[in-house]
Amino acid sequence: MSREELNTRLYDKMALEQAKYQDWLLAQSAIDILSHASEYSFREDILMSLESRDLTEAQAKALLRSPAPLADVYREWEKRDPSYMEDIWDTLENRANEVIRREREKSSDKGAR
Repeated sequence: MSREELNTRLYDKMALEQAKYQDWLLAQSAIDILSHASEYSFREDILMSLESRDLTEAQAKALLRSPAPLADVYREWEKRDPSYMEDIWDTLENRANEVIRREREKSSDKGAR
């Protein structure tokens, strides 16, 4: 089986796993759905990542041996300290600074009249 075929097979297996997770999630109460919303979203991101890039043959085969590769990858990701929180903070600061800059520009434009 080629590298591309292995990656397609892995993607299909993980997509089916996500579909089952979604079915389970939709059967939960609204509050339980909300408490699992980020997990669902990150699992979708994992799938999207696999859709746009290929693992090596050995990597794809290793994950295909798992009965739940998507859950395995998610659990591994969950252990990491996600740097995206820094990105969120940077975005917050940048947005606030942009608002301040625009307000100052407006004030200086009014003062120049």
